[in-house]
Amino acid sequence: MSALFHFNSMLIVILLTICSCAYLHQKFPNAFQYKEGFLGLLWKFARIGERLSPWVSLSCLFMGSAFLFSYLIQLFSFKQKQ
Repeated sequence: MSALFHFNSMLIVILLTICSCAYLHQKFPNAFQYKEGFLGLLWKFARIGERLSPWVSLSCLFMGSAFLFSYLIQLFSFKQKQ
C-alpha cells in the first residue's frame, strides 16, 4: 500500500518533505527560486519549514516518539505470544 493511504504515514511523508526542502533551500537557495509548478510546491514546503520551524520540529519529535512507542508495543506483544 502507498504511504498516502495511511494518515500517519502521510503525516510522516509531509513532515520529512518540509524538513528536507527547508534544509536544501539553505544549501542551494537558487534551486528554489521558482514559485510555480512542482518546484513551486517545493518552495512552499521550504517556506513552511523556515517560518514554522519550532512547530515542525515539535511535530517531528512527536511523530518519532509515537512511532517508536508503537513499535515497542508491537515488539513486547509479539514476545508475550511466544
